[in-house]
Amino acid sequence: MAVVETNSFESIVDVNSAKVLVGLIGEGIGQSLSPSLHEEEARCHGLKLHYQLIDLANPDVEKAGLPFLLTAAAAIGFRGLNITHPCKQAVIPLLDGLSADAQALGAVNTVVIEQGRFVGHNTDWSGFSMGFRKALPEVSLRHVVLLGAGGAGAAVGHAILKMGAQALSIADTDSARAEALASRLAAQHPGAHVVCVSDAAEALAGASGLIHATPTGMAKHPGMPIAEGALAHRPWVAEVVYFPIETELLKAARARGCAVADGGGMAVGQAIGAFELFTRRKADAARMESHFRKLLDNNARANARTSSVPRESPE
Repeated sequence: MAVVETNSFESIVDVNSAKVLVGLIGEGIGQSLSPSLHEEEARCHGLKLHYQLIDLANPDVEKAGLPFLLTAAAAIGFRGLNITHPCKQAVIPLLDGLSADAQALGAVNTVVIEQGRFVGHNTDWSGFSMGFRKALPEVSLRHVVLLGAGGAGAAVGHAILKMGAQALSIADTDSARAEALASRLAAQHPGAHVVCVSDAAEALAGASGLIHATPTGMAKHPGMPIAEGALAHRPWVAEVVYFPIETELLKAARARGCAVADGGGMAVGQAIGAFELFTRRKADAARMESHFRKLLDNNARANARTSSVPRESPE
């Protein structure tokens, strides 16, 4: 498959005169903030953009299949698609080309559709890097422990090594997956020491920081990915989960006095990268971050109102 440069594309559509159609393919994405995030930034640029959720949790959508969804999107006139779980790897064989980072990571979260061609990109890693540098600009990258070796883990592992991490220890409940990621990242970053570990708490005892990249802590997967005692020596902690924005891990880390970065930084950063690929416009990072935080606050207030409404007795 051809590897392409991110900046090698020139749009054949005048985004000033046409409505820009983009969307997200994934499972259980009904609460995604992406539509509002992209549409509001486009509005600030004077663009007409519609962001469509294509949820595989809908049986009819799932039955259609990923190849059909891509073909249909191109036929309708979509400029591009964001891709999330469980399609970040499955989409690759359906594409005509990959950016260098998508090729290195073996995962795609953004597909640009141009002249009937589908080209995959990965803005997860750059999005994580953007948020991390803003939240934790001065922390040591001497030795980082990464929990999770899936698509998100691959992206943030790649990012932290590009930022200069000297050592990276990767832990995952699937040891084979962790081994494979460690091997791949070690080959791509020969100057760093990258290993798979079976005991994350033990590795963290001598580490400068922790990155969490598993679903644990999400509303549907509550809990802690590691025992609170493992944070005793106060490493910095970076999270990728942003629903809720304050996970149990972050609460425990703050209580221990750890410097932290919440998952919102990566969420906004990846959206900025995707928006720029879709529209060829430079996104206003501060504006998108502010809008994202307002959306989270509005959701939190709405949830609080809902939970405070008296309910009828089931009897």
